[in-house]
Amino acid sequence: MAGVNSSSLTPGFFILNGVPGLETAHIWISLPFCFMYIIAVVGNCGLIYLICHEEVLHRPMYYFLALLSFTDVTLCTTTVPNMLCIFWFNLKEIDFNACLAQMFFVHMLTGMESGVLMLMALDRYVAICYPLRYATILTSPVITKAGLATFLRGVMLISPFTFLTKRLPYCRGNFIPHTYCDHMSVAKVSCGKVKVNAIYGLLAALLIGGFDIFCISVSYTMIIRAVMSLSSADARHKAFSTCTSHICAIVITYVPALFTIFTHRFGGQNIPHHIHIIIANFYLMFPPTLNPIVYGVKTKQIREGVIKLFFKEKNILAMK
Repeated sequence: MAGVNSSSLTPGFFILNGVPGLETAHIWISLPFCFMYIIAVVGNCGLIYLICHEEVLHRPMYYFLALLSFTDVTLCTTTVPNMLCIFWFNLKEIDFNACLAQMFFVHMLTGMESGVLMLMALDRYVAICYPLRYATILTSPVITKAGLATFLRGVMLISPFTFLTKRLPYCRGNFIPHTYCDHMSVAKVSCGKVKVNAIYGLLAALLIGGFDIFCISVSYTMIIRAVMSLSSADARHKAFSTCTSHICAIVITYVPALFTIFTHRFGGQNIPHHIHIIIANFYLMFPPTLNPIVYGVKTKQIREGVIKLFFKEKNILAMK
């Protein structure tokens, strides 16, 4: 087998096949992903810049949003450039260790994205249920520690993926029918037993996604109870309106994720493999692409910040 060390059965590299069965359409498939990637990079970097430079946005909610934007842009940058190289230049080889690194970052960053959404739900809970103590509860050190804890949780729970995958013997070949190195896609290339990989993958998903969804659900249950106890309809509407962007972000992130999980678990035999691959890629690209748009449209302070920044730059150019 090409690129394999016969003594250790560890390949020197893998071949990422892109979207199997649709090789002739790779150029056309690449176009929406390229377009989405550009929007994701510009939108998320723009949000981070805006939050850093506009003092009115120096609040816990926007610090968490900046962390979400950083996570999103890093996540899509981990996969999309390599994917476009496959589609455009037929550069399908990826070093074995580079593949493991990509696998680690993809899963760690998706876990961190989920964790940041959970932190944002807790932020909305404190803001609505304890408005007078909001600034004293969510201080900068607390926000920093919460973000660091979310990052370390992802690192600790996802690191075993690399060790579990590296220990496997690869005697079936080094072709991966995917556009990036996904944990189980790599493990299935092995001729060893992958049951431990599958069980731990499910356990990690439950510990990260399950815990975050539980915390989000509890937070919004408490928020709804607090809002419904308000006597004024205007006050209820105003309180709910501060949550709409976050609820949209939750839907954008978790619906594609759950759809991907259920189609793999229960519809694997009925859905063509190339559909699975395309869905998996859209699952990684939807949140980074749509989150900046949702927050830009739904959040008044961000809209005003963009307009202010635009006219400021326009005035600077006019002065020149």
